[in-house]
Amino acid sequence: MILTRREFLETGVGTITLLSASLATIPSRGQATQDQKEQRITELPLIWIATGACSGCTVSLLNGASPTVRFVLVGEILPNVRLSLAFHSTIMASGGDMALEALQDVVKDHDGKYILVVDGATASKDGGMYCTVGEIEGTPITGYERVCDLGREAMVAIAVGACASFGGIPTAEPNPTGCLSLPEVFGREGIDTPYVCIPGCPPHPDWIIGTIATLLLGGVEALKLDNFHRPAPYFSQCIHDNCPFRGHFERGQFAEHFGEHGCLLKLGCKGPITYADCPIRKFNNGRNW
Repeated sequence: MILTRREFLETGVGTITLLSASLATIPSRGQATQDQKEQRITELPLIWIATGACSGCTVSLLNGASPTVRFVLVGEILPNVRLSLAFHSTIMASGGDMALEALQDVVKDHDGKYILVVDGATASKDGGMYCTVGEIEGTPITGYERVCDLGREAMVAIAVGACASFGGIPTAEPNPTGCLSLPEVFGREGIDTPYVCIPGCPPHPDWIIGTIATLLLGGVEALKLDNFHRPAPYFSQCIHDNCPFRGHFERGQFAEHFGEHGCLLKLGCKGPITYADCPIRKFNNGRNW
């Protein structure tokens, strides 16, 4: 059996259905069912660009447990509308020129109707030459160019991970490559596309999937972002309040060396000033955090 390029991508990991909902107006279930035979499936593509990233955020996404990765890949909620992960260089089936061609086709066919995800800090020094994401006719295209060009035309942008959200380790002094967070890139270039920050190193898969789901069902307004553009439901609780070592803190039992039992405050724990639901949600299928 001979497959076209589109059919090949759709059978691989390169084109995956996350959630069957749209930022556009969604018809009622009854209306959608009635018109199902007459309507074509509407795709809302998601483009995932990794710049100065370690792939940890991608691994976290693939480790999603509720819903599972399988549901994320093939789950559908409403007929005729679906979100497809159209480009992700780490996990997509295609590569090289074929992958870049697919990216160009998505941007061309869905101008202003795609979601951009940026993973990692973006190098800006010397024209961004320290991070390239493909090339066109032998000319390297920098990650900085990709983030700017795709960001201007996106419906909404999502900064996934500490590096994309706030700069992370790559922006620490002396920062020789001039790495910037997504908000800093948008601010420097005057890009007014709405954006959401999902920090964490890596962020919990529920934070990523839940944010995308909320965006699809209700738009940016439904996220209730805080002052740091984070989804407040995930980042409004102080970690210290629900820490399993809180009892040791109250009794003044502090670990002096790594490996010792007790509160880790003296060893650098930032729980008292960090807000996230890690102690309640937990990682690794709810086993630890």
